Amino acid sequence: MNLILFGPPAAGKGTQAKRLTAERGYVQLSTGDMLRAARKSGSELGQRVAAIMDSGSLVSDEIVIALIEDALAHNKSAPGFIFDGFPRTVAQAEALDAMLAKHGKQIDRVVRLEVDSQKLLDRVAKRFAEEGRADDNPESFKVRLDAYLAQTAPLVPYYERQNKMRGVDGMADIDSVSRSIAGAIDA
Repeated sequence: MNLILFGPPAAGKGTQAKRLTAERGYVQLSTGDMLRAARKSGSELGQRVAAIMDSGSLVSDEIVIALIEDALAHNKSAPGFIFDGFPRTVAQAEALDAMLAKHGKQIDRVVRLEVDSQKLLDRVAKRFAEEGRADDNPESFKVRLDAYLAQTAPLVPYYERQNKMRGVDGMADIDSVSRSIAGAIDA
């Protein structure tokens, strides 16, 4: 089972991905984590990533796909993968589909955490006020949320056309969301 957890920042994707890795043995592929690991590795690809990141540029889709392909190769016995933070555009989704097809794999399910943007903003503002978490600054969160909505909106019909998209109520409690995700995966 190859799965994309789809939803805006603060929707709970990380929490749910951790549960799926613990309960089902899936490997979580977070592009941010993979880029940092590649950079640290000192490999040829890692050196390319470091140079790009040091220049302030965005790492190309081609390099991200290569990192994902490498992670798949190093985890051949995994029962499935959770894609976290990728794809964000239709071009990335098409590149991911092509790379997976080359290896006889595919995205089996896209689980969309359906959330209320205002309630998310309220949740982030509350955490910021209570915990002072820098990554939960309401203003920067709003920018990230707007970027997510603008960039990823075209992915919804892309995966709906493939009949892979399943929506779950991301505003429910953590256990209820987990049960809904399990139902979407096992359907």
